Amino acid sequence: MVIGLLWIPVIQGGKGLYDYLQGVQAYLAPPIFVVFFLGVFAKRLNRQGALAALITGFAMGLFRLAVDTPVKLLDGFAYPSGSFLWVVNNIFFQYYSILILLVSVGVMVGVSYMTAPPVYEKISGLTYGTLSDEDRQTTRSSWTRRDLIASGIVLVLILAAYLYFTG
Repeated sequence: MVIGLLWIPVIQGGKGLYDYLQGVQAYLAPPIFVVFFLGVFAKRLNRQGALAALITGFAMGLFRLAVDTPVKLLDGFAYPSGSFLWVVNNIFFQYYSILILLVSVGVMVGVSYMTAPPVYEKISGLTYGTLSDEDRQTTRSSWTRRDLIASGIVLVLILAAYLYFTG
């Protein structure tokens, strides 16, 4: 709670709470997405690669937050124009998020291929690439007509909300 109270001036120094939360999420979510997404679809990737991607992405996000904080906290503070920290601070946060995503993908794939592959018996049925025909049949047989209709309704509602709010 004390840290939260001390952090209020940092949040106020930016464009507000919403903008600040979007930035923090943009810096911390990409490595989690990479580990989950690639972990589901690529059976060769392993835990060492996932851990390295999470640590690297998290470090990049914390670095960006550390670079942004003095600019938001200290009135009139700015990095020297053209310096490395100035460039990092002035990259649009969503572009920096894409950079974190790409670096996390590279780290996860690179470390996974430099280390031993996972034991197939331990990951059997857990990734898309390790599903057997029996696993697929079991999954499909569990779907009911009601599930398919409900899924279709959810998709239509999401599309309607998207189209409504695009202006």
